[in-house]
Amino acid sequence: MTEKPSVTLPGTVEKIIKPAQPDQPEKAQIAVEGADDLYREIRIENSLIAGNVDEVRLKKGAEVDVTVEVDPETKNIVGK
Repeated sequence: MTEKPSVTLPGTVEKIIKPAQPDQPEKAQIAVEGADDLYREIRIENSLIAGNVDEVRLKKGAEVDVTVEVDPETKNIVGK
């Protein structure tokens, strides 16, 4: 299997956002280093799976890695 082209950038959890409705998930806002100023924050559901069963939640100030992968079959890859 061909490895997917990717980039990994460091990030920091800036804040934890409580849901407005009880049926909505909690979110973690992450500041991604190296991203443009207007686009450096992303929000993800604050529920990660460790191994096969353990649920983990991020805390404010946690250092994380943000990885973006692209399918090598994508026609927009430079040089293809």
